[in-house]
Amino acid sequence: MILVTGASGRFSSALLAELRARGIPAVGGSRTPSAGQRHVDFSVPDSLDFNGVDTLLLVPAGAQEDDRQIAFNRAAVEVAERDGVSHIVYTSLTGAGDHLSMALPHRVTEGIIMASGMTWTILRNGVYAEILGVPLSWEKHGEALRIVSPLGDGAVAAVARHDLACAAASLLSDPGRHERKVYELVGSRAVSVADVAVRLGCEVRDISLGEYRQLLAEGGMPSFRQSLMLSIASVIRHGFLARTGDDLPYLLGREPTDPLVVAAKALAARRAVVP
Repeated sequence: MILVTGASGRFSSALLAELRARGIPAVGGSRTPSAGQRHVDFSVPDSLDFNGVDTLLLVPAGAQEDDRQIAFNRAAVEVAERDGVSHIVYTSLTGAGDHLSMALPHRVTEGIIMASGMTWTILRNGVYAEILGVPLSWEKHGEALRIVSPLGDGAVAAVARHDLACAAASLLSDPGRHERKVYELVGSRAVSVADVAVRLGCEVRDISLGEYRQLLAEGGMPSFRQSLMLSIASVIRHGFLARTGDDLPYLLGREPTDPLVVAAKALAARRAVVP
């Protein structure tokens, strides 16, 4: 049996839907499971039960402080090995993201998995094209709207979430072919804010990271999240997430979805609600 954790999240939901479409039996696991799903709550390690699971796709819980995130992941791996899981697939972070504040728990977890007695595959997912616009905002500029961006000229080899789900589904159709492989699932092209602005027919006002910090604080964002968002903005701004790769089209068996189309659509949806 295949178990996919984080079933209530967008990535896992898309993956489970893709597996069903391919006729591959799988079960979702969630802290708040719906009908037919299993209860999986990383915050209560003693409750974890992976009996009957042959392949576990481990999607880490939402952003936590490093020690808490690592403890959750370690418990999941240890229980998986205890309960006889033979193969574990972990959704990690692209290697190009090592300068991000969220990278350390992923790298530690990769090491824990590789040191286990299970066979494994690591999916180092790139930045979702759908969330490329999260550090961006809209402001009125005369009679029009323009993008406010802390990303400078930085570009991102972003990936459509659905493509990542399809790549994972392809792997899960025959996990044995991918034992002890680390896949860098980044896009085939790098997209900048300027590219998005051209597609949407608007201007961009660049702001400094200090100004971006102030905007985050004024918005009431908790300090932990502020540090995370600033890390993302700085790494993109300084060009560390622009590296493209070939692993994604290999697993997809086709060219990836154009991330510019996906990113522009997501940002345009936010423009529509600006007062």
